[in-house]
Amino acid sequence: MSADFEVIATDLAFPEGPIFMPDGSIIVVEIASGLVSRIGTDGCKTVIASPGGGPNGAAIGPDGYLYICNSGGFHWEIKNGGQFPTREADDYSGGRIERINIDTGKVEVLYDRCGDVPLKGPNDLVFDRQGGFYFTEHGKRRKRDLDIGSVYYAMADGSQIKEVVFPSEMPNGIGLSPDEKSLYVAETNTGNLWAYNIAAPGVITPSSPHFGRYMKGPHDFTSYDSMAIEENGNICVTNLIRSGIEVIAPDGSHVEFVPLLDPLPTNICFGGQDLKTAYITLSTTGKLIKMPWPRAGLKINYYGI
Repeated sequence: MSADFEVIATDLAFPEGPIFMPDGSIIVVEIASGLVSRIGTDGCKTVIASPGGGPNGAAIGPDGYLYICNSGGFHWEIKNGGQFPTREADDYSGGRIERINIDTGKVEVLYDRCGDVPLKGPNDLVFDRQGGFYFTEHGKRRKRDLDIGSVYYAMADGSQIKEVVFPSEMPNGIGLSPDEKSLYVAETNTGNLWAYNIAAPGVITPSSPHFGRYMKGPHDFTSYDSMAIEENGNICVTNLIRSGIEVIAPDGSHVEFVPLLDPLPTNICFGGQDLKTAYITLSTTGKLIKMPWPRAGLKINYYGI
């Protein structure tokens, strides 16, 4: 597929978590500046909220509020003119799940721990049809050590959170199959994509000695970030090493690779009337782009489109 695209916003501080809104605008987080912003159809940016830390994955919940995975912040380095996250921030503020009123910008911490285990670096989330959400706990990397990752399931009203997958090697992108019987998790550290069987909302059943079904691994050095699902069930996962979007079929076979001109394309969502426009965050160069997509994206729960 051609990688022809249109730049619709620039000068963003490491954008991630794109959400296509009913009015055609795109909500993104700016991890490096701790902001949540809206990009209008004219390309102009307005700030929705300032949660601080490191806002990352984002999704609209059943109540119309914006839910954010906040990693607590990164230490940043400038390399070859781009901005790159390296390790836990010196002013790290703790991991948490936040709920944001889009109209007022009010930020509420919904979860900062599961039982006696504090959240370290929540990364991405996806809502199911029942109104709960799965999210990846990426953990944090420090100068000499790093956390073991996991996946959680939580309710949007703050009433319940539980761990459903452990351990995982820096889990990042997360998505649901169209029938919501499979949970997909992409690992940054290994470049592996896993599928987990869902028996009921928030209930994962083992499908192998390794707990999940192995979907795709690197044929060479690879690192995965976030993902979006196509209507036909294909998984579109951003590849940080190859610098593009890797499309993987539900059986784990390769569909295609779409190259992009940024070392760290971090996330993708689908929008437009037919869901055949891909919106992609090019994070190190601070851009939001859009491009035609040959297949329709999956309509996401609670997006309102």
